[in-house]
Amino acid sequence: MKRFPIRWIRGVSLVVAIGLLSACQLPKAGPNKNEILAGSTENGGNAFVVEVDDRVARAAAAVPQFGFPNTFRSAQSLAADTVRAGDVVSLTVWENVDDGLLSSELSSATVLEQVQVDSEGFIFVPYAGRIRAAGNTPEQLRQLITDKLQDQTPDPQVEVRRFAGDGATVSLSGEIGAPGLYPIERPSRTLSGMLSRAGGVSLGADIALVTLIRGNERGTVWYDDLVRDPKLDVALRGGDRILVEADSRTYIALGATGQSRVAFDTQDLSALEALAQVGGLQSLSSDPTGIFVLRKERQDIARAVMGRQELQGDQRMIYLLNLNAPNGLFVARDFVIRDDDTIYVTEAPYAQWSKSISLIAGGLTPVANVATLTGG
Repeated sequence: MKRFPIRWIRGVSLVVAIGLLSACQLPKAGPNKNEILAGSTENGGNAFVVEVDDRVARAAAAVPQFGFPNTFRSAQSLAADTVRAGDVVSLTVWENVDDGLLSSELSSATVLEQVQVDSEGFIFVPYAGRIRAAGNTPEQLRQLITDKLQDQTPDPQVEVRRFAGDGATVSLSGEIGAPGLYPIERPSRTLSGMLSRAGGVSLGADIALVTLIRGNERGTVWYDDLVRDPKLDVALRGGDRILVEADSRTYIALGATGQSRVAFDTQDLSALEALAQVGGLQSLSSDPTGIFVLRKERQDIARAVMGRQELQGDQRMIYLLNLNAPNGLFVARDFVIRDDDTIYVTEAPYAQWSKSISLIAGGLTPVANVATLTGG
């Protein structure tokens, strides 16, 4: 059997391995930096590729704006003792005669319990007739009943007590301690008071959103902002609905950091924080000069970023972050991530080179074994 020199065998194996690598593409997490740049509008692609600097970070820093409409903020708190439709009142009438209109032989006092204010705001009192109760305080209602009765019985004395009913209730649902229907009472006339009455929010205050729905109007605020800003602690009205829910914003992480959909863990999330959420860059595989944020940008922001007022409609934008730049980390810290963004971390050139060497080294092993068997 003819024996071939080991050097010759190794040389042939190297040529074969390089040929195989050139004939097939190495596995990778996705397109590299140069391939993405090649797909920009300048090169005939369909997306604007912009390297992020301080100006771009400021122009693209649009975050969701929450708040209440002016009708909510200007509404005055309801008087805690004002009678409303659906409330229940208790009446006690004393008459200064032995044989009164309402009293009996055993007592000069007549008690009318559980008198409910109807949907139009009225109650019925014997010998006084139908009296409007809604909109009056118990004292005002007492005077109205007294005036009606005093023409029929001398010097009547009237006591009125109010109990909050279903006409002035607010419904609370979502991530709340005790969801349900609650009456508007003195401690719970405002949004924060009602939330406390229902046990408070049952999730992290920094990701809790509070929505108030009143008829056809609605407004949403961060729970943290509600606690900090008294102007957001709006007065409630009967029939209001309060919904507490977690922040539903997410972004997608792809490439050399792995693949995952990640929920926001703060109100304002920067690119640097988003990368930290997924474990940061991988030292052997991630390219710190090739971090891309893909987003469909609305017209006004796209115009500001590109400096082109002729742009019409939403635009596909790809923002490039280079952490190796002199102020790259500061820019990444200031660049705001938004709902439904895609963060793509490209693979470092070293990673592809390492794969090539591994495949070449793996390809040499069986050939070397053959050389050993032939005694070369």
